[in-house]
Amino acid sequence: MSTDTGTDPDPGATGTGAGTEAAGEPHPPAGALAVAELDLKPALEAVLMVVDEPATEEHLAKVLQRPRRSIAVALRELSDEYARQGRGFDLRLVAGGWRYYTRPEYADAVESFVLDGRQARLTQAALETLAVVAYRQPVSRSRVSAVRGVNCDGVMRTLLQRGLIEEAGTEPETGAILYRTTNYFLERMGLRGLDELPELAPFLPEADAVEAESQEGVPSFDVDDSGDSQT
Repeated sequence: MSTDTGTDPDPGATGTGAGTEAAGEPHPPAGALAVAELDLKPALEAVLMVVDEPATEEHLAKVLQRPRRSIAVALRELSDEYARQGRGFDLRLVAGGWRYYTRPEYADAVESFVLDGRQARLTQAALETLAVVAYRQPVSRSRVSAVRGVNCDGVMRTLLQRGLIEEAGTEPETGAILYRTTNYFLERMGLRGLDELPELAPFLPEADAVEAESQEGVPSFDVDDSGDSQT
C-alpha cells in the first residue's frame, strides 16, 4: 500500500488552479461562452426586443459572438418570416441598424394604447417646417421661414427639442446657423437614408428664389404665428 501523499491537493500551490487566477490570468465573464452557443435567431429576437435605437450588424455580431455575415443572413430571414406570417410587427433596416416596428395597418391600435387620449403628434406647421429642413438641408432658419412665408423660430425650437433636427455648422456667407435632420428623424420616418425621401423637392422654391427674403439678422419671435404657436 502506497504511503505517498504527494498527490494530495495543496491549497497553497501556485502552479495550477487557484494559482493561475492569482497570477492574473483573466477568466471569461460569466455566461460569455454560453452566448456563442445560443440559437442565433431567438438570441437576436431577445436582444432586439430591448434596444432603444436601431442595432447595427457589427454590434450584434460582437454581442452574440458570431460572424457579421451570419448575423445579416439571420436578420433578413427573420424579417421575411414575420412578413410571411402576417405578424403585427416587422423587422426593418433603418438608419444603419435593425429594429422592430409596428406594421402600418396596426398603427391605430398602438396609437390608441400609447396616447390614451393624449395628443403627441406634430402640428401641421411643425410638419411643414420639418419637410423644408429635410429637403433643403443644411438650411438656416431664415430660409426655412422664407419658404413657409412665416417666422419659424418657435417651431424650429420644438423640432430641436424633440431631436428631429440638429445644428450643422454655419453658413459661410452670413454666419447663420444651419440645421439638418437627425438619425432619429430617419428612425421615426422608417427610412434608411435621405435618398429614400419621396420626390417632393422639385415642388419647393429654389434657394435663390427666396434669397432676397432671407434675413437671418432680423430679431426672432417666440412664436411662429397664431397657427404655428402650438406644436
